Amino acid sequence: MPTRFFNTYSRELEEFRPLDPSGKRVKLYTCGPTVYNFAHIGNFRAYVFEDLLQRHLEARGFDVERVMNLTDVDDKTIRGCRQLGVRLADFTQKFKDAFFEDLGTLRVKRAQHFPAATDYVAQMIEMIRVLMEKEIAYQAEDKSLYFRLSKFPEYGKLAHLNLDELRPGVRVQSDEYEKENIGDFALWKAWDENDGDVKWDSPWGPGRPGWHIECSAMATALLGPELDIHCGGVDNIFPHHEAEIAQSESVTGKKFARYWMHNAHLMVEGQKMSKSAGNFYTLRDLLAKGWTGREIRYALITVNYRLPLNFTFDGLAAARSALGRIDEWAARLADRAASAILPDELPAQFASGIAAFFTDLDEDLNISGAMGRVFDLIRDTNRALDAGEISAGIAVGILEGWKRIDSVLGLEREAHNPSPEALALVEQRQIARTNKQWAESDRLRDAIAALGWIVKDTKDGPKLTPNP
Repeated sequence: MPTRFFNTYSRELEEFRPLDPSGKRVKLYTCGPTVYNFAHIGNFRAYVFEDLLQRHLEARGFDVERVMNLTDVDDKTIRGCRQLGVRLADFTQKFKDAFFEDLGTLRVKRAQHFPAATDYVAQMIEMIRVLMEKEIAYQAEDKSLYFRLSKFPEYGKLAHLNLDELRPGVRVQSDEYEKENIGDFALWKAWDENDGDVKWDSPWGPGRPGWHIECSAMATALLGPELDIHCGGVDNIFPHHEAEIAQSESVTGKKFARYWMHNAHLMVEGQKMSKSAGNFYTLRDLLAKGWTGREIRYALITVNYRLPLNFTFDGLAAARSALGRIDEWAARLADRAASAILPDELPAQFASGIAAFFTDLDEDLNISGAMGRVFDLIRDTNRALDAGEISAGIAVGILEGWKRIDSVLGLEREAHNPSPEALALVEQRQIARTNKQWAESDRLRDAIAALGWIVKDTKDGPKLTPNP
């Protein structure tokens, strides 16, 4: 079965075929954060979806080269550094560091490139110079440079807008403008007092780049004039991605991106996330409430990227329960596999279930179908274990299949051993149980849980498993 993705540009499911003649190398560009604050869970919905995409492509044998930009100069970052009276670089560094820490917490694979916009201003100036030479860009009375929409008739094709409804001649300088303010957009913003000391020299006078040209310059500088896949949230489609297409294709004369993939919005408890509604959460907010990175990852990853995601605390609780079920199943298989070295050939039922996980993801990252395969595998395996129908070698084989699956999901618990303190409490609890001191046994069980372990009594003695 071919791998197919929904292409925002065509509004159709299309078979994925990389530009690379070998069919192996994939050039992937993903819009990263604007580093003026801590990223929120709506941002991370996009980053986790893009991580799933990269991991699945790699599981299917593709060699993915990924770029994720860091927007460290725009209206918001300038406003933030001026309010605090610090240098732009010092203001944004705190949030860059926090972003990379958050990626680690959510187990998001690092891109090969994390370009910061301020490191690519020279490339932006060069792209604008070409647009000026072609008379696609012009300098207005305010000394800023703008892109002429009238020179790019394809503008609007990604968002499926009617160009006749756009209002030519309306110049938009701000990075933060609403969709009804449609018009020639800024490529280079002439310096004014609101920018403080944030400025660069250019052939058109001091100033700074517009937001849209930043991604065009970074993407083409690192991946070349043509990309395989460009990702982002649906809110990036217009105007940002439309502007990227117009700028890039006007400079290079080539199709900027072959496939466009966009994730839908995230809601919180059924409402749009906002600080005024009291439902605005950064990753740090959720960690402080006792949730773990992998629980949050599970809640973000297990709804198809093109469907709106309603993020709830009940959903996090369900994620915790599901991960506990996965952990218990994997531990049970590991116990059965302990006496084997090599895997046995898997029965068709298990082999086909593992293969079907990847086949489901081949169909536009159908994660709900793929997760259904995982829990079918867990159910069938547990039944077979109960019936004594799984050899140690088959258990090894199933665990190897799970390892391949989890290379895409990124959900497996990090292995660690109980502390000597926890083991000592388990021994004390066994003595209490032998003496029928049930209250003391319960107290010790709770003390063990406080150290991060769940104790389960079995016919072979107590078993410790980590808390989800």
